[in-house]
Amino acid sequence: MTNTLYCFGESGNAYKAALALELAGVPWEPRFVDFFRGEARGAAFRAINPMGEVPVLDADGMILTQSGVIQDWIMDETGRLCGDGSNSVRREILRWTIFDNQKVSGMAGPLRFVMNFLPADKRQADVIGWLSGRLHAALRVLEGELSGRDWLVGDALTCADISCCGYLFYEEPFTFDRAEWPAIDAWLGRIAATPGWKHPYDLMARAYAPA
Repeated sequence: MTNTLYCFGESGNAYKAALALELAGVPWEPRFVDFFRGEARGAAFRAINPMGEVPVLDADGMILTQSGVIQDWIMDETGRLCGDGSNSVRREILRWTIFDNQKVSGMAGPLRFVMNFLPADKRQADVIGWLSGRLHAALRVLEGELSGRDWLVGDALTCADISCCGYLFYEEPFTFDRAEWPAIDAWLGRIAATPGWKHPYDLMARAYAPA
């Protein structure tokens, strides 16, 4: 079976899929998408994913899009990263995945894009302030939850953790300072200590050449 992940290094959403594949032991290979040159919006890519975004997983001809769907497939295929696999645990993983998509990645992604990848004259302070406020509200939820336990669901790493950490390993500034969030910082350290963990730029090629 050939599993090809359409991705690029700066995408935290692609990182969630790539890291889950890596930690679950699923053989895969990256297929670089030149996002900043418009490849994801081109006709060839939209024939694969009409949404025009990464990640996309081609699992031996079956096309899966959206990081949460790809993670769900990985859990089904491998029985890994899903705790005991019970319905109640899977629903709890889904709950945190939706929370991340709406509240954490949903704010961190555009905030990081605006602050780092837009031309400086297009980085509007009011947009940055609004996104930052929303992100920090979500981070307070994570900080509170992780102050009392090591993992978001159960007693081991699951796709709930992989979803919520997706953007938090990037060094580009987006108003997130690990030192200000001690429980999150310790949690990220536990994730990074997991055998097989890799930084996003070690899993996927970068699309943006830093100055």
